Amino acid sequence: MEQLRAQFKKAFDISEEDWSIFSSKLVRQHFPKYQDLIRLGETENFLSFIESGIVRLYIPKIENDLTFGFVFNNAFVSAYDSFLTQTPSKYAIQAVEETTVWRLTYNDLQAVYSETKVGNLIGRKASEELFLIKSKRELSLLKDTAEERYLNLFTERPELIRSIPLKYIASYIGVTPQALSRIRKRIS
Repeated sequence: MEQLRAQFKKAFDISEEDWSIFSSKLVRQHFPKYQDLIRLGETENFLSFIESGIVRLYIPKIENDLTFGFVFNNAFVSAYDSFLTQTPSKYAIQAVEETTVWRLTYNDLQAVYSETKVGNLIGRKASEELFLIKSKRELSLLKDTAEERYLNLFTERPELIRSIPLKYIASYIGVTPQALSRIRKRIS
């Protein structure tokens, strides 16, 4: 929780009173490797902050899941469209490795908005982070080659990328595992 508090203190100098209200609503939860934080068809009720670990956003398929995002420690994660609309999610979120998150329910976030001075800033920061992840992914798919997407992912988080199974990375960059092997061979 101290990681989150430090980020909030730096971002908008959260007061002790506001931090007390906000932190009282947070629940720490641990997810083992490969456990879903939310499944396809469930309604997202949580905005989560990753204390440690990696999660992937994916569309479950019979043969090969379609991975379309990774979120690492010290960032917010949610099936945010489902969270905002309180409708069933069209995708799932899964722990790629053991992951610990701090979670805030939809109703508790609404309470934070009304009970604190920085509530709207907290919501804005979370939504901006989630938007930037989505926007970056869309732009990368439109302008980068698969090799460039792989190199960008590897450059951004080299220490964590080793924890992600190659089949998820291949799906994320839009190639088969065999094509990823050829890309990795070319750049090594």
